[in-house]
Amino acid sequence: MNRAATEWSGKAMQERLRRRYASERRFRRIGFAAIALSLGFLLFLLITMAVNGLGGFMETRVRIDVDFPRSDLFLDPAALQGPGAATALAGADIEGAVAAAAQSQYGPLGPALISDAAWLRVREAIAKEPSLPGRKATFWLPISSALDAAADGEGPPELKQAAQRLASAGALQRGFNLRFLASSDATDPAAVGIWGAFKGSLLTMLVTIVIAFPIGVLSAVYLEEYAPRNRWTTIIEVSINNLAAVPSIIFGLLGLAVFLNFMHMPRSAPIVGGLTLALMTMPVIVIAARNALTAVPPSVREAALGIGASQVQMVFHHVLPLALPGILTGTIIGMARALGETAPLLMIGMRAFIATPPGGINEPATVLPVQIFLWSDEVNRGFVEKTSAAILVLLAFLMAMNGLAIYLRNKFEQRW
Repeated sequence: MNRAATEWSGKAMQERLRRRYASERRFRRIGFAAIALSLGFLLFLLITMAVNGLGGFMETRVRIDVDFPRSDLFLDPAALQGPGAATALAGADIEGAVAAAAQSQYGPLGPALISDAAWLRVREAIAKEPSLPGRKATFWLPISSALDAAADGEGPPELKQAAQRLASAGALQRGFNLRFLASSDATDPAAVGIWGAFKGSLLTMLVTIVIAFPIGVLSAVYLEEYAPRNRWTTIIEVSINNLAAVPSIIFGLLGLAVFLNFMHMPRSAPIVGGLTLALMTMPVIVIAARNALTAVPPSVREAALGIGASQVQMVFHHVLPLALPGILTGTIIGMARALGETAPLLMIGMRAFIATPPGGINEPATVLPVQIFLWSDEVNRGFVEKTSAAILVLLAFLMAMNGLAIYLRNKFEQRW
């Protein structure tokens, strides 16, 4: 049976080509629309977080003039310069002196204008300059959450009027809040900081990468290059694939049962959080490392063995360096997931109120996602901006960690 020649210039063929090209144009438009929609959602998220969170890095302060000689505060400047300075400050009623000065300066609403932890700023100033109790001094202290809301048009009328009077009199100033980056958690939103949670996340991620990366890569090397193909290795491979899809809270229960209840390790410590997240991250690294090793051409292995290299030399001198960029890509994905996890860390007790930054991996700590979770549950309005600001810090930490990993991946990238 002879087939008729295709008439490329015919009307039917031209119509088919027209429909084909139109279909390709529609596909390109759909793909472009999908990318634009994704970028739109990303920009909406970043802009929303920036608008809500940038205020958390700022602080509004009110001017308070404290006349120490006329107050009921009894502090000997000589006692503030000796070894008992901390005891002398702890026994002095600095909080009452600051509240009395605010009331004397602004009337009955004065104490309500400053935050609950404002007097701690005065105590720090006295500790740095022991001569302050002998004279009158001016302090710029953080305002209360109620006054901050009144300045934005919310709250009772008397506080709104007070905010307007203070602003017109120049008794309010707004500036960058360095203490937010250098302090830890507190009950007063004006005194909270992110440093304790940031340091806890840093230590936890350090423990995670130190444990998960070498074990995951060596496991992938053994399974891909050395392990025999039998029923046991098949079971191991299926188990690793299943573990990569297990919900994170299951790893939290595992960490609670093994590291806390059985091994009696310190509760709410970065070492326990890092071990738990390492268990969760390891299957992802193993799968990514195996795929990267598989992608290396067999000719590289054959050439290495052909010139007399041993099996170990072939793997670690030739195959593994070529697979390292792909391995680092999988590590980036696993570590990014671990950094944002909250459920497994809640199970091992890292939701405690930590007022001081951890000094090591065995001391109580919290992490950024848990800190954000705790602040988002607070009733006080002042924690709303702090929550968004903490999210920005978390995103910056994530981008910095991913940027470092991408730099290392590009540095070790080799072409064949």
